[in-house]
Amino acid sequence: MSSNPTRRTALVNAAIEVLAREGARGLTFRAVDVEAGVPNGTASNYFANRDDLLRQVGEHIHVRLTPNAVKLAETMAAPPDKSLVVRLLQELLGRLQVDRTGYLALLELRLEATRRPELQAALTRTISANLERDVQFHLDAGLPGDRTTVVSLYLAMTGLMVEHLTLPEVLPEEQLAELITALVERTGE
Repeated sequence: MSSNPTRRTALVNAAIEVLAREGARGLTFRAVDVEAGVPNGTASNYFANRDDLLRQVGEHIHVRLTPNAVKLAETMAAPPDKSLVVRLLQELLGRLQVDRTGYLALLELRLEATRRPELQAALTRTISANLERDVQFHLDAGLPGDRTTVVSLYLAMTGLMVEHLTLPEVLPEEQLAELITALVERTGE
């Protein structure tokens, strides 16, 4: 296996684009090579097989969707109240709107995981770890609510994001901020 980390990241990012556009059935090494603009056969030098590619895509999507540390620190300078929770959720939605492809690829991966036990296990580990990290972040920051509050907001935001990023006309853009505020107000303390 080739070990150029920059090239590997470029190939994984190309795979995310292909996955979002073509779905899991369209994700081939050839399609990744074409998307990345590299010679035919390059992806097969970086990934043991398609399952390895899918697993690495699943891990990297979360890196792409992670907030910028400096921006997050600026946001967290505000008092730890419900308005800060609203702002954090609005910034999350904003990141996903900017990287809509990443989120759509994640949805494709979730569907593919229902048919591939190894992918399901890897994705479950990654998403579970991220959710636990988010719960701990919320609690450590002294934000209102408890673990159930965070999990409830996670589930509600997951639904909101699926609707908005797959069928944007269902929830008009101008209503999203109001919906997020209502979710926070109705969830938790």
